Amino acid sequence: MAAIRTVLVLHGYSQNASIFSKRLGALRRECGNSVDLVFIDGPHILQPADLPGSTTPSPDDNLASLGAAEAANAGADPTLTPRAWWKFNPDKTFAYGLRESIEAIRDVLKSRRFDGVLGFSQGAAFAAMISALLEKPHLYPPFLVEGQPPHPPLKFCIAVSGFRLRDPFCDPLFAGQYSTPTLHVIGKNDIIVVEERSRTLVEASSNKRVEEHQGGHFVPSKRQWLKFLRGYMLDPSAELLSPSTSGSSAPNSGTATPTESRDGAAATLKL
Repeated sequence: MAAIRTVLVLHGYSQNASIFSKRLGALRRECGNSVDLVFIDGPHILQPADLPGSTTPSPDDNLASLGAAEAANAGADPTLTPRAWWKFNPDKTFAYGLRESIEAIRDVLKSRRFDGVLGFSQGAAFAAMISALLEKPHLYPPFLVEGQPPHPPLKFCIAVSGFRLRDPFCDPLFAGQYSTPTLHVIGKNDIIVVEERSRTLVEASSNKRVEEHQGGHFVPSKRQWLKFLRGYMLDPSAELLSPSTSGSSAPNSGTATPTESRDGAAATLKL
């Protein structure tokens, strides 16, 4: 039986498609044959200086380090190679590699049809950008294919621990907000992308639903959350009960543990 929904999935900074697919194993099992989750790699391979523990300062003081623990073994296993959708140039004035990632997504979108997109952290910021760009494709002509958008606007976007990227490219993109139905998932105890930072992306979307969990920087994977996420992907307009509870969520999906710097503070990350 063919899946009735196809969803593009965008990993976080220093993860990759393989790592994130494994971390969303519970969600993949919950979706079964009803939702096809298509994981793709960010085009930029990260170097040691780009990973947590680097002395390179972050372009955003509100973001601590995340990084994937698996990256330490990337030399022995290429499937653990840390990747990103963008990095920052030395003077932090723009997101280096962002346009290359947009063009890579264009090539994915023109090859098949997707109902929606799900992104985590940097991937969530990028998912919202792609959703907005499909509404206003002529803002970036290289995104077009023979003068036409590569794909129709998406039916939904799910942004987990997302944020609005501080890059001039985003200003016209989010001017007047974007209208793709967007589920914003915010961790109340997220110290990587703090709630205030996630709210900047919420403010950029006009058709939104916000759900909070009491955990940190991960995709919540308690049973009620898995059912809710599957339900939303099947029908974003459905009147789904909130999965939020007063208890904390175990960080067993999309986990990103901050590392410690030499002075004991959380290291910073170039998101």
